Amino acid sequence: MKALVFGVKPDRYEVPDDANALMQGLARTPVKLMDVDDPVHIHPDWVVTKPLLTGICGSDSKQFLLDFGDNELDNAMSSFCSFPQIMGHEVVAEVVSMGPKARGLEIGQRVVLNPWLSCGPRGISPVCPACQEGDFSLCWNFTNGDISVGIHTGVAADATGGYAELMPAHDSMLFPVPDDITDEQAVLADPFSVSLHSITRHPPPPGGKVLVYGAGSLGSCAVAILRALYPSVEIAVVARFDAQVALAKKFGASLVVRDEPRLEIIEQVAAWSGGVLHMPMDGLPMAYPGGIDVVYDTIGKPETFEVGVRVLKARGTLVKSGVHASARWEWSPLYFKEISLVGSNAFATEDVEGVRKHAIEHYLDMVGQGRIELTDMLTHSYRLDEWREAFSTIATQGETGAIKVTIDLR
Repeated sequence: MKALVFGVKPDRYEVPDDANALMQGLARTPVKLMDVDDPVHIHPDWVVTKPLLTGICGSDSKQFLLDFGDNELDNAMSSFCSFPQIMGHEVVAEVVSMGPKARGLEIGQRVVLNPWLSCGPRGISPVCPACQEGDFSLCWNFTNGDISVGIHTGVAADATGGYAELMPAHDSMLFPVPDDITDEQAVLADPFSVSLHSITRHPPPPGGKVLVYGAGSLGSCAVAILRALYPSVEIAVVARFDAQVALAKKFGASLVVRDEPRLEIIEQVAAWSGGVLHMPMDGLPMAYPGGIDVVYDTIGKPETFEVGVRVLKARGTLVKSGVHASARWEWSPLYFKEISLVGSNAFATEDVEGVRKHAIEHYLDMVGQGRIELTDMLTHSYRLDEWREAFSTIATQGETGAIKVTIDLR
């Protein structure tokens, strides 16, 4: 099969001398479109699928574009992946073959991937305490079993991903897609689920005010989820590009501010939320009392944390779901206002309006009910052999207006 492989010697690719840093990264990225062996049923209860549409996750684009910060390699997660990789984990696919012990699926059925390589897919029994609770993204066994090291499809060498003509998966990792839901709707299940997890685990108070930091895929999904599940909550959004501003307003944001300068973000959000600003001897002001109950930070940079803790109320919550390299940040408001800084790792079994089931099942239900419609996020789509054009579109978002870019293998 044809597959996009990360961790190999790439073909030469030239970019202009004045290209931005992300395009310079794309020119050096260790990726190549190659002929590789077709995947097999890793265990008897695994299946093989044909990807139809694969979304490019923000973590994928950071890896492809070598966007790791200032040569920062001190990342504990490097022990939870193996190479070479065929990446891509936001996948809607069709089942093409089934192992002899695979259950609950049919040949030709459309499915959405839950990518986590937890105890069940690894054949580990008894399952760990996290998997018992349905918290598959916190599984204890990502480095155990006879599957290569990796937290999810696309970062484990033998559990290959959706940037390929075929993809293996355990039967428990695949959710059937109803006939009335399109491929374009189904492919957004993963980013929706990431934002659903961060919000339902750390919900806003009734009538509260929240800030969604970032207006890419996760931020856009967060705004739509907040509007659908917490209609009394007012939403402010920090957006970088014009296309993101327009989509945030369409999805229900009350206030949208640009990402620079940060002083203006703090001033506008404080004025909107009722925060009282105090100027320090140097640096950015702090709102005290603040007016924001929860910040959902889908960027995860020190610069965004510094804004978030300044606008939050005392004992407010900063939820980090964005992935970025580590660096120093000025965190005195964190202790002074007794702010809770919490991480939010992907998704799992979630409680929504008294119903407990997997986040992807919640997404498919809400789409079918007409409560969630996210396809305006889909801005660009490319064939597998156009992968450089796809990542170039992301690397130049300001010009292209890209929000969610997909690889179309149909």
